[in-house]
Amino acid sequence: MVSWWQALTRAAGRYPWPANVLLYAGFFSGGDALQQVLRGGPADWQHTRHVATVAVAFHANLNYVWLNLLERALPGRAPRTILAKVLCDQALGGPVYVSTFYAGMSILQGKDDIFLDMRQKFWNTYKSGLMYWPFVQLINFSLIPIRWRTAYTGLCGFLWATFLCFSQQEGDGTFKSAFTFRRIKVTNEVEKPSEK
Repeated sequence: MVSWWQALTRAAGRYPWPANVLLYAGFFSGGDALQQVLRGGPADWQHTRHVATVAVAFHANLNYVWLNLLERALPGRAPRTILAKVLCDQALGGPVYVSTFYAGMSILQGKDDIFLDMRQKFWNTYKSGLMYWPFVQLINFSLIPIRWRTAYTGLCGFLWATFLCFSQQEGDGTFKSAFTFRRIKVTNEVEKPSEK
């Protein structure tokens, strides 16, 4: 009997692009679902579908192509090469991912000004990403085989999507706003008198 891991490995070997894209999108969408649970409201599956659409239609595919292009342009795992890949990823890839997330979500949500969230939250979100993604990509470029890099990015994107989806709905693109929201929610739950 073939285990799920062996089946996944075989699928990624035979069909690396779709396997990576689907894993990325699944993790990214899961981040949105977690964010909704943490906010404590009812599940908004339409929002999760929008996140999945942006992930499948753009982010995951771009990530797969981008990481392969980086590997072709800067092959190997020498320390200088890894740092060059991380720098390229953060300087070129990061702004594209943040921009397309905000614009894509605004389009799917039917907002009148599809660039409003991007104008208001881009720099804060990009700076927040610089505190997370360079470390993720350092591990990615040094330890993860190329065929799994997009899936690994999606796995790490689970946490990022949790933050990003919160930021898109209520935050200002900073980690501080996400942590402040969580602290206020916990404080309010503690202060509520128990009903008897």
